[in-house]
Amino acid sequence: MREYLRSRAVAIAGLLGLSVFTSARADLPTPVAPSTAPAAGDWIGLIEGYIRDGGIVLGLAIAILGFLWVAYLAFAKFNEARQGKAEWAEVGVLGIVGAVVLIFASYLLTEAAGVI
Repeated sequence: MREYLRSRAVAIAGLLGLSVFTSARADLPTPVAPSTAPAAGDWIGLIEGYIRDGGIVLGLAIAILGFLWVAYLAFAKFNEARQGKAEWAEVGVLGIVGAVVLIFASYLLTEAAGVI
């Protein structure tokens, strides 16, 4: 008899839990459509749009990592030049080359975003 009552209590608690989660889910906002805005009911277009937006965000993350990498190298070279371990010309060359690399990477990522 105890087993039966325990299983009934678990079943009732489960149903109450589902009703709580269902009502909480009803208040969630609608998801944002991808930037390509496919027609209603076009699931393939919707998935392609989300993949495209994800690729653009990934490219942005790569650009941010490149910027941080060049900034770290510039600070390290600057510190070496202050300590006399490197020449100041190396700091200038690193700044110029780093700027060119970042501009080129930004250009490539912009072109890739147009192609995707």
